[in-house]
Amino acid sequence: MSGHTTLAPASQTAQRKEARTVILSSYLGSTIEFYDFLLYATAAAVAFPKVFFAGTDEWVGVIAAYATLAAGYVARPLGGVIFGHFGDRIGRKGMLIVSMSVMGIASTLIGLIPGAGIIGPWGAVILVLLRVCQGIAVGGEWGGAALMALEHSEPSKRGFAASFVNAGAPSGAVLGTVIMGIFSALPQDAFLAWGWRVPFLLSFVLLIVGLFVRMRVSESPIFAEAIAREKAQGVKSKLPLLEVLRRPKALIMIMLAGAAGFGLQVVLPTFSVTYAVSKGAPQQGVLYAFAGASAISIVFVLLGGRLSDRLGRRPVMVAGLVLFAAYLLPMFSLLGSGNVALVFLAFTVALILHSCLYGPLAAFVSEQFGTTARYTGAALGYQLATLVGAGFTPGIVAGLYKDSGQNVGTVAAFLAGLAVVSIVSILLTRESKNNNLASVG
Repeated sequence: MSGHTTLAPASQTAQRKEARTVILSSYLGSTIEFYDFLLYATAAAVAFPKVFFAGTDEWVGVIAAYATLAAGYVARPLGGVIFGHFGDRIGRKGMLIVSMSVMGIASTLIGLIPGAGIIGPWGAVILVLLRVCQGIAVGGEWGGAALMALEHSEPSKRGFAASFVNAGAPSGAVLGTVIMGIFSALPQDAFLAWGWRVPFLLSFVLLIVGLFVRMRVSESPIFAEAIAREKAQGVKSKLPLLEVLRRPKALIMIMLAGAAGFGLQVVLPTFSVTYAVSKGAPQQGVLYAFAGASAISIVFVLLGGRLSDRLGRRPVMVAGLVLFAAYLLPMFSLLGSGNVALVFLAFTVALILHSCLYGPLAAFVSEQFGTTARYTGAALGYQLATLVGAGFTPGIVAGLYKDSGQNVGTVAAFLAGLAVVSIVSILLTRESKNNNLASVG
Protein backbone atom coordinates (compact mmCIF):
# COMPACT_ATOMS: atom_id res chain seq x y z
CA MET A 1 0.00 0.00 0.00
CA SER A 2 2.72 2.45 1.00
CA GLY A 3 4.69 1.65 -2.14
CA HIS A 4 1.66 2.39 -4.29
CA THR A 5 0.95 5.74 -2.65
CA THR A 6 4.52 6.96 -3.08
CA LEU A 7 4.85 5.89 -6.70
CA ALA A 8 1.63 7.48 -7.97
CA PRO A 9 2.45 11.06 -6.92
CA ALA A 10 5.97 10.66 -8.30
CA SER A 11 4.58 9.55 -11.64
CA GLN A 12 2.08 12.41 -11.68
CA THR A 13 4.82 14.87 -10.81
CA ALA A 14 6.99 13.52 -13.64
CA GLN A 15 4.09 13.83 -16.08
CA ARG A 16 3.47 17.44 -15.09
CA LYS A 17 7.15 18.25 -15.42
CA GLU A 18 7.24 16.65 -18.87
CA ALA A 19 4.10 18.58 -19.86
CA ARG A 20 5.75 21.87 -18.86
CA THR A 21 8.86 20.94 -20.85
CA VAL A 22 6.78 20.09 -23.93
CA ILE A 23 4.71 23.30 -23.68
CA LEU A 24 7.89 25.37 -23.36
CA SER A 25 9.39 23.56 -26.34
CA SER A 26 6.25 24.16 -28.40
CA TYR A 27 6.29 27.84 -27.45
CA LEU A 28 9.97 28.33 -28.31
CA GLY A 29 9.67 26.36 -31.54
CA SER A 30 6.60 28.31 -32.58
CA THR A 31 8.33 31.60 -31.72
CA ILE A 32 11.30 30.74 -33.94
CA GLU A 33 9.11 29.54 -36.82
CA PHE A 34 6.90 32.63 -36.68
CA TYR A 35 9.94 34.89 -36.35
CA ASP A 36 10.95 33.61 -39.77
CA PHE A 37 7.46 33.60 -41.27
CA LEU A 38 6.31 37.01 -39.99
CA LEU A 39 9.69 38.66 -40.52
CA TYR A 40 8.90 38.24 -44.21
CA ALA A 41 5.68 40.24 -43.73
CA THR A 42 7.60 43.13 -42.18
CA ALA A 43 10.23 43.02 -44.93
CA ALA A 44 7.44 42.99 -47.53
CA ALA A 45 6.18 46.25 -46.04
CA VAL A 46 9.49 48.12 -45.67
CA ALA A 47 12.08 46.61 -48.05
CA PHE A 48 10.89 44.22 -50.77
CA PRO A 49 9.00 46.81 -52.89
CA LYS A 50 12.23 48.76 -53.38
CA VAL A 51 14.63 45.79 -53.53
CA PHE A 52 12.80 43.36 -55.81
CA PHE A 53 10.26 45.65 -57.55
CA ALA A 54 12.32 48.79 -58.05
CA GLY A 55 11.13 51.19 -60.73
CA THR A 56 7.40 50.60 -60.24
CA ASP A 57 4.78 52.93 -58.76
CA GLU A 58 5.02 52.98 -54.95
CA TRP A 59 1.71 51.20 -54.26
CA VAL A 60 2.15 48.86 -57.25
CA GLY A 61 5.44 47.71 -55.73
CA VAL A 62 3.74 47.25 -52.36
CA ILE A 63 0.97 45.13 -53.91
CA ALA A 64 3.55 43.04 -55.80
CA ALA A 65 5.51 42.44 -52.58
CA TYR A 66 2.32 41.40 -50.81
CA ALA A 67 1.65 38.97 -53.66
CA THR A 68 4.90 37.15 -52.85
CA LEU A 69 3.78 37.12 -49.22
CA ALA A 70 0.63 35.29 -50.33
CA ALA A 71 2.70 32.44 -51.79
CA GLY A 72 3.58 31.31 -48.28
CA TYR A 73 -0.05 31.18 -47.26
CA VAL A 74 -0.97 29.23 -50.39
CA ALA A 75 1.67 26.65 -49.47
CA ARG A 76 0.63 26.29 -45.82
CA PRO A 77 -2.25 23.83 -46.42
CA LEU A 78 0.12 21.67 -48.49
CA GLY A 79 2.51 21.66 -45.54
CA GLY A 80 -0.37 20.71 -43.28
CA VAL A 81 -1.23 17.70 -45.47
CA ILE A 82 2.36 16.51 -45.89
CA PHE A 83 3.49 16.88 -42.30
CA GLY A 84 0.06 15.89 -40.97
CA HIS A 85 0.15 12.58 -42.86
CA PHE A 86 3.51 11.53 -41.46
CA GLY A 87 2.77 13.08 -38.05
CA ASP A 88 -0.35 10.90 -37.77
CA ARG A 89 1.52 7.83 -39.02
CA ILE A 90 4.94 7.95 -37.34
CA GLY A 91 4.70 10.65 -34.67
CA ARG A 92 4.55 14.37 -33.91
CA LYS A 93 8.11 14.95 -32.70
CA GLY A 94 10.02 13.93 -35.84
CA MET A 95 7.90 16.11 -38.09
CA LEU A 96 8.51 19.14 -35.87
CA ILE A 97 12.27 18.70 -36.27
CA VAL A 98 11.96 18.49 -40.07
CA SER A 99 9.61 21.50 -40.32
CA MET A 100 11.94 23.68 -38.24
CA SER A 101 14.93 22.70 -40.40
CA VAL A 102 13.13 23.58 -43.65
CA MET A 103 12.00 26.94 -42.25
CA GLY A 104 15.44 27.91 -40.92
CA ILE A 105 17.25 27.07 -44.15
CA ALA A 106 14.68 28.81 -46.38
CA SER A 107 14.73 31.97 -44.26
CA THR A 108 18.52 32.11 -44.26
CA LEU A 109 18.58 31.80 -48.05
CA ILE A 110 16.09 34.69 -48.41
CA GLY A 111 18.72 36.92 -46.86
CA LEU A 112 21.13 35.96 -49.67
CA ILE A 113 18.91 36.67 -52.72
CA PRO A 114 20.38 39.37 -55.02
CA GLY A 115 18.11 42.34 -55.72
CA ALA A 116 16.46 43.35 -59.00
CA GLY A 117 19.43 45.55 -59.88
CA ILE A 118 21.67 42.46 -60.10
CA ILE A 119 19.53 39.58 -61.43
CA GLY A 120 16.38 41.39 -62.56
CA PRO A 121 13.07 39.57 -62.08
CA TRP A 122 14.80 36.33 -61.08
CA GLY A 123 15.20 37.75 -57.59
CA ALA A 124 11.42 37.87 -57.20
CA VAL A 125 11.11 34.33 -58.60
CA ILE A 126 13.59 32.93 -56.08
CA LEU A 127 11.86 34.92 -53.34
CA VAL A 128 8.54 33.26 -54.16
CA LEU A 129 10.09 29.76 -54.23
CA LEU A 130 11.66 30.23 -50.81
CA ARG A 131 8.44 31.74 -49.48
CA VAL A 132 6.66 28.56 -50.59
CA CYS A 133 9.20 26.53 -48.59
CA GLN A 134 8.48 28.75 -45.59
CA GLY A 135 4.76 28.13 -46.04
CA ILE A 136 5.16 24.36 -46.22
CA ALA A 137 7.33 24.40 -43.09
CA VAL A 138 5.02 26.53 -40.95
CA GLY A 139 2.06 24.51 -42.25
CA GLY A 140 3.58 21.46 -40.60
CA GLU A 141 4.97 23.25 -37.56
CA TRP A 142 1.76 24.63 -36.11
CA GLY A 143 -0.19 21.36 -36.07
CA GLY A 144 2.57 19.36 -34.46
CA ALA A 145 3.41 21.98 -31.84
CA ALA A 146 -0.26 22.48 -30.93
CA LEU A 147 -0.90 18.76 -30.58
CA MET A 148 2.22 18.16 -28.51
CA ALA A 149 1.08 20.84 -26.03
CA LEU A 150 -2.56 19.75 -26.13
CA GLU A 151 -1.97 16.00 -25.82
CA HIS A 152 0.51 16.32 -22.94
CA SER A 153 -1.73 18.61 -20.84
CA GLU A 154 -4.52 17.99 -18.33
CA PRO A 155 -8.05 18.09 -19.87
CA SER A 156 -9.07 21.15 -17.85
CA LYS A 157 -6.04 23.13 -19.05
CA ARG A 158 -5.95 22.27 -22.75
CA GLY A 159 -6.94 25.72 -23.96
CA PHE A 160 -4.23 27.34 -21.85
CA ALA A 161 -1.58 24.80 -22.87
CA ALA A 162 -2.32 25.06 -26.59
CA SER A 163 -2.43 28.87 -26.41
CA PHE A 164 1.34 28.85 -25.81
CA VAL A 165 1.76 27.71 -29.41
CA ASN A 166 -0.26 30.66 -30.69
CA ALA A 167 1.60 32.94 -28.28
CA GLY A 168 4.65 32.08 -30.37
CA ALA A 169 3.24 34.20 -33.21
CA PRO A 170 3.32 37.56 -31.37
CA SER A 171 6.58 36.51 -29.70
CA GLY A 172 8.12 35.86 -33.11
CA ALA A 173 6.65 39.11 -34.37
CA VAL A 174 8.28 41.01 -31.49
CA LEU A 175 11.65 39.42 -32.15
CA GLY A 176 11.52 39.96 -35.89
CA THR A 177 10.13 43.48 -35.76
CA VAL A 178 12.64 44.65 -33.15
CA ILE A 179 15.57 43.28 -35.12
CA MET A 180 14.25 44.71 -38.39
CA GLY A 181 13.59 48.00 -36.60
CA ILE A 182 17.20 48.16 -35.39
CA PHE A 183 18.52 47.79 -38.92
CA SER A 184 15.93 50.17 -40.37
CA ALA A 185 17.77 52.93 -38.45
CA LEU A 186 20.56 52.61 -41.03
CA PRO A 187 20.68 55.11 -43.88
CA GLN A 188 18.07 54.07 -46.46
CA ASP A 189 20.64 52.99 -49.05
CA ALA A 190 22.46 50.78 -46.55
CA PHE A 191 19.23 49.31 -45.22
CA LEU A 192 18.02 48.36 -48.70
CA ALA A 193 21.47 47.09 -49.77
CA TRP A 194 22.18 44.80 -46.81
CA GLY A 195 20.49 45.88 -43.58
CA TRP A 196 17.20 44.04 -44.17
CA ARG A 197 19.13 40.84 -44.90
CA VAL A 198 20.74 40.44 -41.47
CA PRO A 199 17.53 39.44 -39.62
CA PHE A 200 17.02 36.64 -42.16
CA LEU A 201 20.61 35.45 -41.82
CA LEU A 202 20.14 35.25 -38.05
CA SER A 203 17.55 32.55 -38.71
CA PHE A 204 20.34 30.00 -38.94
CA VAL A 205 21.40 30.73 -35.36
CA LEU A 206 17.82 30.40 -34.15
CA LEU A 207 17.54 27.11 -36.04
CA ILE A 208 20.40 25.59 -34.04
CA VAL A 209 18.84 26.74 -30.76
CA GLY A 210 15.41 25.44 -31.74
CA LEU A 211 16.65 22.01 -32.79
CA PHE A 212 18.52 21.62 -29.50
CA VAL A 213 15.33 22.29 -27.51
CA ARG A 214 13.04 20.25 -29.73
CA MET A 215 15.13 17.07 -29.67
CA ARG A 216 14.83 16.87 -25.87
CA VAL A 217 11.04 16.30 -25.65
CA SER A 218 9.09 13.04 -25.68
CA GLU A 219 6.43 11.86 -28.10
CA SER A 220 2.75 12.62 -27.43
CA PRO A 221 1.38 10.00 -24.94
CA ILE A 222 -2.12 10.08 -26.44
CA PHE A 223 -0.71 9.41 -29.91
CA ALA A 224 1.58 6.63 -28.62
CA GLU A 225 -1.35 4.95 -26.83
CA ALA A 226 -3.58 5.19 -29.91
CA ILE A 227 -0.97 3.56 -32.14
CA ALA A 228 -0.28 0.84 -29.59
CA ARG A 229 -4.02 0.14 -29.28
CA GLU A 230 -4.40 -0.15 -33.06
CA LYS A 231 -1.51 -2.60 -33.24
CA ALA A 232 -2.87 -4.70 -30.37
CA GLN A 233 -6.31 -4.87 -32.00
CA GLY A 234 -4.84 -5.54 -35.44
CA VAL A 235 -6.56 -2.47 -36.87
CA LYS A 236 -5.21 -1.30 -40.21
CA SER A 237 -4.43 2.43 -40.20
CA LYS A 238 -6.54 4.52 -42.53
CA LEU A 239 -5.13 7.31 -44.64
CA PRO A 240 -5.37 10.36 -42.32
CA LEU A 241 -6.42 12.74 -45.11
CA LEU A 242 -9.30 10.46 -46.12
CA GLU A 243 -10.44 10.24 -42.51
CA VAL A 244 -10.54 14.04 -42.35
CA LEU A 245 -12.32 14.42 -45.70
CA ARG A 246 -15.04 12.03 -44.54
CA ARG A 247 -16.22 14.95 -42.39
CA PRO A 248 -15.81 17.93 -44.73
CA LYS A 249 -18.19 20.11 -42.70
CA ALA A 250 -15.76 20.23 -39.77
CA LEU A 251 -12.91 21.24 -42.08
CA ILE A 252 -14.95 23.95 -43.82
CA MET A 253 -16.31 25.40 -40.58
CA ILE A 254 -12.84 25.55 -39.04
CA MET A 255 -11.45 27.20 -42.17
CA LEU A 256 -14.10 29.93 -42.11
CA ALA A 257 -14.10 30.28 -38.31
CA GLY A 258 -10.40 31.17 -38.23
CA ALA A 259 -10.27 33.22 -41.44
CA ALA A 260 -11.04 36.63 -39.93
CA GLY A 261 -8.48 36.18 -37.16
CA PHE A 262 -5.72 35.63 -39.68
CA GLY A 263 -6.95 38.43 -41.93
CA LEU A 264 -6.86 40.90 -39.05
CA GLN A 265 -3.53 39.51 -37.86
CA VAL A 266 -1.72 39.90 -41.18
CA VAL A 267 -3.09 43.39 -41.89
CA LEU A 268 -1.34 44.80 -38.81
CA PRO A 269 2.34 44.18 -39.73
CA THR A 270 1.76 44.80 -43.46
CA PHE A 271 -0.86 47.31 -44.64
CA SER A 272 -1.19 49.01 -41.24
CA VAL A 273 2.56 49.62 -41.01
CA THR A 274 2.68 50.96 -44.57
CA TYR A 275 -0.42 53.11 -43.93
CA ALA A 276 0.96 54.61 -40.70
CA VAL A 277 4.30 55.46 -42.35
CA SER A 278 2.53 57.00 -45.37
CA LYS A 279 0.65 59.29 -42.99
CA GLY A 280 3.85 60.74 -41.55
CA ALA A 281 4.86 58.43 -38.69
CA PRO A 282 8.57 57.46 -38.72
CA GLN A 283 9.18 53.95 -40.03
CA GLN A 284 11.36 52.81 -37.12
CA GLY A 285 8.90 54.23 -34.60
CA VAL A 286 6.02 52.36 -36.22
CA LEU A 287 7.97 49.08 -36.21
CA TYR A 288 8.81 49.50 -32.53
CA ALA A 289 5.19 50.41 -31.77
CA PHE A 290 4.03 47.18 -33.35
CA ALA A 291 6.73 45.21 -31.53
CA GLY A 292 5.73 46.71 -28.18
CA ALA A 293 2.06 46.01 -28.78
CA SER A 294 2.88 42.43 -29.82
CA ALA A 295 4.84 41.91 -26.60
CA ILE A 296 1.85 43.02 -24.53
CA SER A 297 -0.48 40.77 -26.51
CA ILE A 298 1.48 37.62 -25.57
CA VAL A 299 -0.04 37.72 -22.08
CA PHE A 300 -3.52 38.23 -23.51
CA VAL A 301 -3.19 35.29 -25.91
CA LEU A 302 -2.47 33.06 -22.91
CA LEU A 303 -5.30 34.71 -20.97
CA GLY A 304 -7.68 34.05 -23.87
CA GLY A 305 -6.75 30.37 -23.85
CA ARG A 306 -7.20 30.13 -20.07
CA LEU A 307 -10.53 31.96 -20.21
CA SER A 308 -11.75 29.49 -22.83
CA ASP A 309 -11.06 26.63 -20.39
CA ARG A 310 -13.62 28.22 -18.09
CA LEU A 311 -16.21 29.77 -20.40
CA GLY A 312 -15.82 27.68 -23.56
CA ARG A 313 -13.93 28.36 -26.79
CA ARG A 314 -16.84 29.83 -28.76
CA PRO A 315 -18.01 32.66 -26.41
CA VAL A 316 -14.48 34.03 -26.00
CA MET A 317 -13.71 33.88 -29.74
CA VAL A 318 -17.00 35.51 -30.82
CA ALA A 319 -16.60 38.31 -28.28
CA GLY A 320 -13.12 39.10 -29.61
CA LEU A 321 -14.31 39.28 -33.22
CA VAL A 322 -17.32 41.49 -32.46
CA LEU A 323 -15.17 43.97 -30.53
CA PHE A 324 -12.45 44.00 -33.19
CA ALA A 325 -14.94 44.71 -35.99
CA ALA A 326 -16.33 47.64 -33.98
CA TYR A 327 -12.80 48.94 -33.42
CA LEU A 328 -11.62 49.00 -37.05
CA LEU A 329 -12.43 52.63 -37.93
CA PRO A 330 -11.05 54.06 -34.65
CA MET A 331 -7.92 51.93 -35.20
CA PHE A 332 -7.23 53.40 -38.64
CA SER A 333 -7.88 56.88 -37.28
CA LEU A 334 -5.15 56.35 -34.68
CA LEU A 335 -2.80 54.77 -37.22
CA GLY A 336 -3.22 57.77 -39.53
CA SER A 337 -2.41 60.32 -36.83
CA GLY A 338 1.32 60.47 -37.59
CA ASN A 339 1.93 60.18 -33.84
CA VAL A 340 3.95 57.12 -32.73
CA ALA A 341 2.29 57.02 -29.29
CA LEU A 342 -1.17 56.87 -30.89
CA VAL A 343 0.04 54.27 -33.40
CA PHE A 344 1.26 52.18 -30.45
CA LEU A 345 -2.15 52.54 -28.80
CA ALA A 346 -3.86 51.47 -32.04
CA PHE A 347 -1.74 48.32 -32.32
CA THR A 348 -2.06 47.47 -28.61
CA VAL A 349 -5.86 47.61 -28.47
CA ALA A 350 -6.11 45.72 -31.78
CA LEU A 351 -3.88 42.88 -30.62
CA ILE A 352 -5.57 42.59 -27.22
CA LEU A 353 -8.94 42.18 -28.93
CA HIS A 354 -7.43 39.77 -31.44
CA SER A 355 -6.08 37.66 -28.57
CA CYS A 356 -9.61 36.74 -27.51
CA LEU A 357 -9.93 34.84 -30.78
CA TYR A 358 -6.34 33.73 -31.18
CA GLY A 359 -5.78 32.35 -27.67
CA PRO A 360 -8.50 29.64 -27.79
CA LEU A 361 -8.09 28.92 -31.51
CA ALA A 362 -5.40 26.23 -31.25
CA ALA A 363 -7.45 24.10 -28.86
CA PHE A 364 -10.72 24.82 -30.69
CA VAL A 365 -9.32 23.54 -33.99
CA SER A 366 -7.39 20.55 -32.64
CA GLU A 367 -10.22 19.23 -30.48
CA GLN A 368 -12.45 18.62 -33.50
CA PHE A 369 -10.53 15.53 -34.74
CA GLY A 370 -9.68 11.99 -33.65
CA THR A 371 -6.15 11.09 -32.51
CA THR A 372 -4.92 9.24 -35.61
CA ALA A 373 -6.08 12.01 -37.95
CA ARG A 374 -5.74 14.97 -35.59
CA TYR A 375 -2.42 16.27 -36.95
CA THR A 376 -3.75 16.22 -40.53
CA GLY A 377 -7.17 17.64 -39.65
CA ALA A 378 -5.94 20.38 -37.32
CA ALA A 379 -3.05 21.40 -39.56
CA LEU A 380 -5.11 21.39 -42.77
CA GLY A 381 -8.09 23.22 -41.24
CA TYR A 382 -5.89 25.82 -39.58
CA GLN A 383 -3.77 26.40 -42.67
CA LEU A 384 -6.81 26.67 -44.95
CA ALA A 385 -8.03 29.36 -42.55
CA THR A 386 -4.73 31.21 -42.95
CA LEU A 387 -4.97 30.91 -46.74
CA VAL A 388 -8.55 32.20 -46.93
CA GLY A 389 -8.10 34.85 -44.26
CA ALA A 390 -4.53 36.03 -44.67
CA GLY A 391 -3.09 34.78 -47.96
CA PHE A 392 -4.46 37.51 -50.18
CA THR A 393 -5.76 40.02 -47.64
CA PRO A 394 -2.75 42.40 -47.67
CA GLY A 395 -2.92 42.64 -51.46
CA ILE A 396 -6.71 43.00 -51.44
CA VAL A 397 -6.78 45.77 -48.85
CA ALA A 398 -3.89 47.60 -50.52
CA GLY A 399 -5.77 47.36 -53.83
CA LEU A 400 -9.03 48.56 -52.25
CA TYR A 401 -7.22 51.46 -50.64
CA LYS A 402 -5.51 52.45 -53.88
CA ASP A 403 -8.60 52.08 -56.12
CA SER A 404 -10.90 53.95 -53.72
CA GLY A 405 -8.75 57.06 -53.77
CA GLN A 406 -7.04 56.01 -50.52
CA ASN A 407 -10.29 55.69 -48.55
CA VAL A 408 -9.55 53.54 -45.51
CA GLY A 409 -13.26 52.94 -44.96
CA THR A 410 -13.26 50.37 -47.75
CA VAL A 411 -10.52 48.45 -45.94
CA ALA A 412 -12.50 48.50 -42.68
CA ALA A 413 -15.64 47.30 -44.47
CA PHE A 414 -13.81 44.36 -46.04
CA LEU A 415 -12.31 43.27 -42.71
CA ALA A 416 -15.64 43.66 -40.91
CA GLY A 417 -17.30 41.45 -43.53
CA LEU A 418 -14.62 38.82 -42.97
CA ALA A 419 -15.33 38.99 -39.23
CA VAL A 420 -19.05 38.36 -39.77
CA VAL A 421 -18.27 35.21 -41.80
CA SER A 422 -16.08 33.87 -38.99
CA ILE A 423 -18.59 34.68 -36.25
CA VAL A 424 -21.33 32.74 -38.05
CA SER A 425 -19.00 29.79 -38.64
CA ILE A 426 -17.89 29.65 -34.99
CA LEU A 427 -21.52 29.62 -33.86
CA LEU A 428 -22.27 26.75 -36.25
CA THR A 429 -19.34 24.66 -34.93
CA ARG A 430 -19.69 22.49 -31.83
CA GLU A 431 -18.17 23.57 -28.53
CA SER A 432 -15.10 21.44 -27.93
CA LYS A 433 -13.62 22.22 -24.51
CA ASN A 434 -15.10 19.09 -22.88
CA ASN A 435 -14.23 16.67 -25.71
CA ASN A 436 -12.39 13.48 -24.74
CA LEU A 437 -9.26 13.60 -26.95
CA ALA A 438 -8.74 9.85 -26.70
CA SER A 439 -12.18 9.06 -28.11
CA VAL A 440 -13.29 12.02 -30.25
CA GLY A 441 -13.93 10.91 -33.82
